[in-house]
Amino acid sequence: MTVFDPARLALPPEDRTLSPHTGWTRAHWEAVADHLLLSLRPYFTPTRSQVRLPGQVSSSGADSDGLEGFARSFMLFAFRLAGERGADPHGFLDWYRDGLVAGTDPDNPERWILPAEQAQAEVEAASIALGLQLTRPWLWDTLDADARQRIVAWLALSPAGWYPDNNWLWFRITVETFLTSVGGPHDPARITADLARIEDYYRTDGWWADGPMRNYDHYCGWAMHLYPLLWAGSAGSEGFGSATLAPVFRARLADFLDDCASLIGADGMPLLQGRSLIYRFATAAPLWMGAVTGATRLSLGTLRRAASAELRAFVERGAIDERGLLTMGLFGEWPAMAQTYSGAGSPYWGSKGFLGLLLPADHPVWTAVEEPLPIERGDVRRVIRAAGWLVSGTAADGIVRVINHGADHALEGDRSGDSPLYARFGYSSATLPPLTGATIDDPVDSMVGALDAAGRSTHRTGFARGAIGDDGVAAYAVSVADAHWVDSSADGPTYDHGSGRPGVVTDGPLLATASVVRGSWEVRATRRLPRDGVSAEPLPVRVSGWPLSAATEGEADVQGDAVVVALDGVRSELRVLSGIGGGAVTASARTETGTSPIGEVTAIPRLEFAAVAEGDVVVAAVRLGRGAEAAPSAAVVPAADGGATVCVTWPDGAVSAVQLPG
Repeated sequence: MTVFDPARLALPPEDRTLSPHTGWTRAHWEAVADHLLLSLRPYFTPTRSQVRLPGQVSSSGADSDGLEGFARSFMLFAFRLAGERGADPHGFLDWYRDGLVAGTDPDNPERWILPAEQAQAEVEAASIALGLQLTRPWLWDTLDADARQRIVAWLALSPAGWYPDNNWLWFRITVETFLTSVGGPHDPARITADLARIEDYYRTDGWWADGPMRNYDHYCGWAMHLYPLLWAGSAGSEGFGSATLAPVFRARLADFLDDCASLIGADGMPLLQGRSLIYRFATAAPLWMGAVTGATRLSLGTLRRAASAELRAFVERGAIDERGLLTMGLFGEWPAMAQTYSGAGSPYWGSKGFLGLLLPADHPVWTAVEEPLPIERGDVRRVIRAAGWLVSGTAADGIVRVINHGADHALEGDRSGDSPLYARFGYSSATLPPLTGATIDDPVDSMVGALDAAGRSTHRTGFARGAIGDDGVAAYAVSVADAHWVDSSADGPTYDHGSGRPGVVTDGPLLATASVVRGSWEVRATRRLPRDGVSAEPLPVRVSGWPLSAATEGEADVQGDAVVVALDGVRSELRVLSGIGGGAVTASARTETGTSPIGEVTAIPRLEFAAVAEGDVVVAAVRLGRGAEAAPSAAVVPAADGGATVCVTWPDGAVSAVQLPG
């Protein structure tokens, strides 16, 4: 057996001929996968049924966390073994076979927790079932009848439990389909109903919401595009229409991947938005699925370049610690990234990002020469209508930005507080909103909000979507926020589940906001509209820009009605443009410490308009980028119907216009 030092990740030499952009090949993926798996061995319990990792215990408890560590790493093992067609030089098969047998033994003190005891077991059951499907010739087929019966009995307990109305339904389908394939108990009507319900989540152009709400995030890729095609190719799915559904799933994946590739920065960082970012390089899963199924318009060289860039970006930023363990955080350890249901084994859902190891070394995705990402070929501008996103990537700095007028982890009319990872106007591959502190009750970055007497901003969750499109010069989108203040102080501010928390809600004004986006600039225009029951007295309104985080404090340059914050060579800018009303303007920069996993210090530019009356329009130019660039200008033209037209003139003389409602 190969001697391995789990304290050190040893990578093979780079191959800049095959992989001119990352240098990484299949051998690098193998090395990282083996390092992660071998480093877990000291944390297996004596019967090998659980992987109990050091660190925080989730709300589900230590037994659930131990199952999670086993099940999620079992998925990584399954990809590795299947891709090697059963070759197993490190002896992983014995460890996981022992764990399966012991975990499903009801007399074992280290047995797996039951779904009736903890619903998290329903999630992990899907990873067990998927791994058994993929490794069937080398694992399931070698088990004796008693072991198979106990595994079936344990898996069969999961489908009858409660499942949330989101991607969890794929966990139940995965388990029941495996049970179908081995003659175990299953409910055909329930499988059919779950497939129908999941179809309700599909929107358009390859995009799924994670459930019925406006939950647009990486779950679209690492869940809603991963499980369907794995399911459609698995034994047991034939009786549930997989032959008919597979072409549909493939077409949707191809559409999604066009957008997915455009959301990766030149440094390999994906868009930093949405919950469960501790899964990190699981973002590579849909890219690999394109290679596994051929359901993509992207070249295989581009797919591998994108996936390898994401893995390398996280590995080089400290995702794996000196013990060889995945840390709880984004880069290194940062426990506040976790949700309450996250334990020390949760980050191992990053295993999904290793889906490409299913493909053998001679597969064309591994032998094709890497090709550039979309952002490396030139500037990118896309409209993702389903999510209400405007995508703008700039080749000069390699940064991808999303301007958000469609996602808030809620439904229109919702009155909860904003989730930092969903409801902001801006997300990017280089920035992350502050996740702790006052931001829960006072959204501080990438926002437009009216201020109360204490200087706290309104929230926008539940906003109404408006027009979205591209006029050939710039992309544009409009939304109208039923702005409200939220006081959650009774429970204390906390970050949980990636969504805002309810609290005492106070009505604010209606705020209609339009974004016009081109290159590194966004022109953000907001109009205050009348609202029944809310005083028409002028209110202060704050416009905030992109949050920059770094190890040490940078520079803030305030000049009149403009502010520029610079950290590590990146600039976040805010400039007042022409508007109607708003009163005096104050420019400033807010600095926070310890609120972001990207860096100890976070700085945010802000503009405060002192007195915004009903009908007033305030306009700002917002920028994230490297180096200085000339800003656009804007003018607001009142319309006869009570609305207003915002006319934007770009530095090259091109003109865009967008309507704000009256």
